[in-house]
Amino acid sequence: MIKAPALLALLFALSLPLAAQAGTGDETNAAVEDEEDYLDFGEDDDGVTVVATPETTQQMQVIDKETIEKRNASDLAALLEEELNMSVTRFGAYGSQTDLNMRGFDTERIAILIDGVPANSPRSGEFDVSQINLNDVERIEVIYGGSDTRYNVSGALGGVINIITVKKQKPGLHIGGVFSNTGYLPGPYNRRRAGGKTGEPEFIDLLDTQSLSLFAGGGAEMFSWKTSLFGNRAGNHYLYRDDYGFARRKISSEVLDFGTGASLVWNLPRDWTFLADAKLYYADKNFPVTMNSTGSARAADLQITENLMLTAPVFFRDDLGTEASLTYRYSQTAYGVNSSGYDHYLTAVNRWGWYPSEKFTLRSGLDWRFLYVNAGSGTETRPVKTGNLGGLHFTGEWTPVRPLMLVTSLKGVTDTRQATLVPKLGLSWKARPAITLKNNYFRVFKFPDFDDLYYRSMDSLFVGNPNLRPEDGWGTDIIGEFTLNREKTSFSAQAALYGQWTEDSIHWVKSRGGRWSPENVGRAWFAGFDARPALTFAVNRGGVDSVKLALNYQYLMTWLVNGDLGIEDSYRIPYTPTHIIGGTLDFRWTTGSLLLSAQYETTRYADTLNELVLDPYCITHLTLNQNVGKSLTVFGSLRNILNAHYESFAGYYMPGLSFILGLRSTFHFDAKAAAAP
Repeated sequence: MIKAPALLALLFALSLPLAAQAGTGDETNAAVEDEEDYLDFGEDDDGVTVVATPETTQQMQVIDKETIEKRNASDLAALLEEELNMSVTRFGAYGSQTDLNMRGFDTERIAILIDGVPANSPRSGEFDVSQINLNDVERIEVIYGGSDTRYNVSGALGGVINIITVKKQKPGLHIGGVFSNTGYLPGPYNRRRAGGKTGEPEFIDLLDTQSLSLFAGGGAEMFSWKTSLFGNRAGNHYLYRDDYGFARRKISSEVLDFGTGASLVWNLPRDWTFLADAKLYYADKNFPVTMNSTGSARAADLQITENLMLTAPVFFRDDLGTEASLTYRYSQTAYGVNSSGYDHYLTAVNRWGWYPSEKFTLRSGLDWRFLYVNAGSGTETRPVKTGNLGGLHFTGEWTPVRPLMLVTSLKGVTDTRQATLVPKLGLSWKARPAITLKNNYFRVFKFPDFDDLYYRSMDSLFVGNPNLRPEDGWGTDIIGEFTLNREKTSFSAQAALYGQWTEDSIHWVKSRGGRWSPENVGRAWFAGFDARPALTFAVNRGGVDSVKLALNYQYLMTWLVNGDLGIEDSYRIPYTPTHIIGGTLDFRWTTGSLLLSAQYETTRYADTLNELVLDPYCITHLTLNQNVGKSLTVFGSLRNILNAHYESFAGYYMPGLSFILGLRSTFHFDAKAAAAP
C-alpha cells in the first residue's frame, strides 16, 4: 500500500519545475479574503491559502450556510431544486434514486466534488445525494458549463458542484443539533390495484419521516475540530393518483440511513495547514419494482471516506503556493440478488500557483485516481478489475489591463488506454464597476465509466461494452453580470447564453435478443438561456426588515441527431424541459424569515422518440424560521402547497402536500468556559 507522506512528496516533486521559475510576486494575489475560512480551494483567511482560480470566467452560483439552514430541505437535490431551480428527476421521496440536470446533462456528466475532491462513483458515474448531511455543509458552489478551470477536474460536461463541508472552527466549544418530522396527509386509498379494496386513512403517515443531526466542535490557536452524526427514518408512505386516477398509498420504499464524520484542522508553522477528515455513511433501502408494486428489492450501501490535505501558502519561495490531498474511499453496495460488489478508490490531487507579477498567474496541477472494482458477479471470469484515471493541467491567468482577465487552460487526461488534450479559453471583462462580461470556449470530454465498460448482471441481461469511445464535444457561452447597491436597495442580475455539441454519448440500449448494453448512440446539440435577477430592499414595516425577490428563467433546446435524425426532426433529449420558471419571495425580520418559492417545468419526454410525454407541473413551497432566544430556532415548511400531481420519472409519482416541523439548536461557549473544569 502506498504511504500518504511518500505519495504527497511524489506529487510535490512532479510539480517542482514551477519552483525554479524566476520572478518576484505578492502572495496576497494567491487568495481572496472572505468573512469565513473554508478549505475549499478558493478562499483565504487566517492562514489557509489555496491556489485555484479565485475568480472564474464561468457562470457560478453560491449557496451559503444561512441559506441552507433557512431552506430546511430534505436533501441536496431538494436544496438545489428550490434555491437554484435546478431540474431534478426522482423515483420518489427521500432516499430514492435521484438525478440532477445542468444545461441538459445528467449527474454522470456533472463533476461533483466534496471539499474539492471528485466524488462521482468511478463505477457508475452517479452520486447518492442522501450521503450529504446538509447540516454539515458550509457552502455549495455550482459552476455551469463544461471544461472547468476553477478546480480543473475532468468529466464536467454540464458543470461542477463543489460541496464544502470542512471549516475552521471559531475559538471555544460549539454543540448543536437539528430534529425534524415530515408528515403526509392521510386519506382513503385503493390497497392493491385500480378499483381494488379501499383502505382507511393511515394517520401514522403524519409521522412518516424523522431526521436527527448532532454536532460538536471546538477551536483553539493551533487546531480546531468537529464531529457530527445524522440519521433518517423514512417510510415514504404518501398518497398519489395512479395512471387510472385511483388514489394509492406508496409502500415498499422505506429508508433507514445514518452517517458520521470527524475533521481536524491543524495550523502549522509558516501558515501551513493540515487537514484530516473521515466520513461514514450507511443506508438500508427498499426499492419497489414499480411505482404500484407491493414488493421491493433491498438495497444496502456503505461508504467510508478518509481525506488528508496539506495547504502551503508559501512553498520554497514567496510567490509559490501549493496544496495536496489524498483521499481513500471504500464503497460496498448490494441490490437484490442480481447486483453486489465493493470498490476501493484512491484519489490524489495536487495544485500549484505561481504569482510572478500582478498581471500574470500560472497554475498547474495533477489529479490521479486508482480504481479497484469487485463486481461480485459469478458470471464473470474476472470480477475484479483495476484501472487508473488522471490528468495534468496548466492554466495561465493574464490581466493586461485591470478590467480584463484572460484565462487559458490545457489539460491532458488519460485512462492509461488512451489520452487526449482538453483546451479552454475564458475571458472576464469588468466593463463598468457594476457590469462584468464573460466569455468561454471549451472542449468537453469524458471517459466511459466502469459499469459501461465491464458490468455484467447475474442473469446476463445487462452487459457492458469494452469497445466504447469517450464522450466528446465543444461548447461556448456568454455571461453578463450586473450589481447595483444603494442605501436601502440592491439589485443583481446574471444572464448566460450558451451552446454546446456532443457526440458519442453513451446510453444503454436493448438489442433484439433482449439484452441491454451501452452504445455510443448519442449525438446532440444544446442551446440555452439562463436569466437570474434579484431585488432586495429594506422596508422596516410590520416587523419586516427586508424583502428579497429572486426570479429565474431557463430556456433549453436540445436536438438528438442520431443516425438519420437531423436538427429539423426536433427530437428532444429525455427529461430536459424547454422552459423552467422559478422564483423566491423572502421576508426577513430580526429573529426569523418566511420564504415562498415556486418552480414550473414544461413538457418533458421520457424516451428518445418523444412518444412518452410527461405533463408540465408547478410546485410551490412555504418555509418559516423563527428564532427563540439566541440558541434555538423553530422551523416549519409546507411542500407542494398546491398538491400538484406529477411524475418526476416516468411512472413514478411524487408526493403531494407534505409538512415539516423541526427544531434547530446551537450553543457556543468561549474558550475560557470550554477550558474550565
